[in-house]
Amino acid sequence: MIEEKYTQTELLACVAAKLLENNKSVFVGTGLPMIAAMLAQRTHAPGLLIVFEAGGIGPEVPVLPISVGDSRTFYRAVAASSMHDVMASAQAGLLDYGFLGAAMIDAYGNINTTIIGDYEHPRVRLPGSGGGNDVGSFCWRTILIMRQDERRFREKIDFITTPGYLSGPGAREEAGLPADGGPYRVITQLGVYGFDEETKRLKLLALHPGVTVKQVQENSSFEIIIPEQVSTTSPPTAQERALLREIDPTGMAIGK
Repeated sequence: MIEEKYTQTELLACVAAKLLENNKSVFVGTGLPMIAAMLAQRTHAPGLLIVFEAGGIGPEVPVLPISVGDSRTFYRAVAASSMHDVMASAQAGLLDYGFLGAAMIDAYGNINTTIIGDYEHPRVRLPGSGGGNDVGSFCWRTILIMRQDERRFREKIDFITTPGYLSGPGAREEAGLPADGGPYRVITQLGVYGFDEETKRLKLLALHPGVTVKQVQENSSFEIIIPEQVSTTSPPTAQERALLREIDPTGMAIGK
């Protein structure tokens, strides 16, 4: 057996970073979204405008912050603003990408970060929305990073914290949300997903190295669209892994 040259977390960070384009803006949360944005800025997207919930706009973050309110999220920023200004910018349509995590997702990209079980008597109380609803509602393209299994990929989720395509085509517009916005990509330990243009349902785009379509199907409680052509993601390069160690020198998110 060939020894693995990279970790799963490193792979997810690199795959996520490649989705971010130069001279675009991205609203990032704590953890892997931060790392992906910082990696993109140090490689193919030096003009990427990183936006943090606490008000840091356009910083050049030296190392991975502990949270979105860490003082390092303001380092060499174009603005040390406020949560109000950041959320207002999203609502005004000024933010291209939003990066979120999720506990549950359904076929239309609606996500749950609020509760598991009945709302009044939940089995588990999760962190809630924070700015997640604003991000998914108003950023033009939402990217989700989460673990995939049958408990998390659900036909019906316990609570909709952040809207995806709601019940399908036309539902976002009926709810008063921007017609051209919504979930864009979902990245899991198995692969990368997009959404079908006609049905708005989750569709497999790429598998990670060594993963099979059968594993994708077995780890979802709803049917995922499988196209005839499915690509494979590229493993992290030595340069990317070195940059990840510079970004997260303590291994807080990437690990040791």
